[in-house]
Amino acid sequence: MQKADVVVIGAGASGLMCAIEAGKRGRSVLVLDHANKAGKKILMSGGGRCNFTNYSIEAENYISQNPHFCKSALSRYTQWDFLALIGQYNIPFHERSHGQLFCNDSAKDILNMLLAECIKANAAIRLNCSVQNIEKLADNGFLLNTDKDSIQCQSIVVATGGLSIPKMGATAFGYQLAEQFNINVLPVSAGLVPFTLQPGDKEQYSPLSGIAVPCVVSNQRQNFKENVLFTHRGLSGPAILQISSYWNAGEKIIVNFLPELNVSQILLEKRKNKVKMQLKTILAEYLPKRLIDVLIGQKILVCSLQDISNKQIEQVVQKTQSWTIKPNGTEGYRTAEVTLGGVDCSEISSKTMQSQTVAGLYFIGEVLDVTGWLGGYNFQWAWSSGWCAGQYV
Repeated sequence: MQKADVVVIGAGASGLMCAIEAGKRGRSVLVLDHANKAGKKILMSGGGRCNFTNYSIEAENYISQNPHFCKSALSRYTQWDFLALIGQYNIPFHERSHGQLFCNDSAKDILNMLLAECIKANAAIRLNCSVQNIEKLADNGFLLNTDKDSIQCQSIVVATGGLSIPKMGATAFGYQLAEQFNINVLPVSAGLVPFTLQPGDKEQYSPLSGIAVPCVVSNQRQNFKENVLFTHRGLSGPAILQISSYWNAGEKIIVNFLPELNVSQILLEKRKNKVKMQLKTILAEYLPKRLIDVLIGQKILVCSLQDISNKQIEQVVQKTQSWTIKPNGTEGYRTAEVTLGGVDCSEISSKTMQSQTVAGLYFIGEVLDVTGWLGGYNFQWAWSSGWCAGQYV
C-alpha cells in the first residue's frame, strides 16, 4: 500500500500545474496517467508549437452553463503569471493574430518546463498506470486501486480531460468518476471541430478543397472573423472551429466572404460608370476564381456588368456576403480540439475546484463544463484551474 497526500489523475496541462503547486506547499504528490508519456496533447497542440495562452483572457471567451464560474480562477492565476513562469525558463515565443501566443521552437519547451517544475516540487509522475476503481474511506481519505498497486491519499484531483482526440488516449473516466460520487455531468459534445456537409453540398463544394478565405461566420448566437478553409469533406479553418462550439445540429450558418466590402455598391457604381468588364473579372480582384465559379456559376459570371440586372446583383451579394449553408454534422471527437459540457460547475467550488459534496475530490481543466475559444484559452483555463486546486489539495 502506497500513501500520498494528493493523487492527480491525468498528466496533462491542468494536472501538471496542480501537482507543481501542491508540491510547492510541501504536499506529497503522485500524478498518474495511463499514457506512456506526460503531456501528449501539449506536444501536439498548435501544430507542435503550443498556443499556450492569449494576451487577452476574459470570461466571455469561455462557454459554460455557469458563465461566472471561470472568473475566479482566471483572475487569480492570469496569462501574465504564466508568462512570468515562461520567462524564468527563457522560452522564446511570438504573438500571432488575435493575441495568440506560441512557442518559437517547440511545444516541448512548455512540457519540459512543467516537468522540471514537478521535479523541483518533488511531485512524482507515474505513467502507464490505469486507475481501476476508487473508494471513499471512513476517515475522509480515498483508496485508489490501479493496475499496479493500491494507493491511499487525502485528496484526489481529476484532471482527465474530455473525449476529444481519442487516439491520444482520451476517455470518459473523469465523467464516470463524477457520476460515481453523484456529481452531475452535463451532456458532452465535440467543440472546436470541422463541419461535414450534406451529400449534395459536399459534391458541389469539394472541388474547392484547399481554398482558404478570410470571412465572418455567424449564427444566431455568435460570429467570428477568421479564415474559412474548404476541405474534401466540408468546412474547417479557425472561423468554422470557433462557430462549431456555438452550433446545434440542424442549424444553418452564414458566411460573409467579403466582410470589408459593400459588394452591391461596388457593382452598382461600376455599372453606372459604364464599366464593361465581365462580372467574374471584377470579383476575381477580391476572391479566388475557383470559389467564384462554384458560388455564383458561369452563366452570370460571363455577363458584362452592363447587362446585369439589379436582381442579379442582389443574387451575387447574397452568394458572396450571406452564403447560407446547413452542415450535415461535425467531424466529431476524432478531430475536435475540445469537449463541450462535462462536470457541472454548479457542484464545484470556483475558489478551490473541490466538489461541494465530496470532501477531498477536485476537478480541473477540460473535464469541467468550461470550454474556451480557439486561441490559447483552453490552456489558460488548464493553468488557472490547476493552480487554484493546487493551493488547497
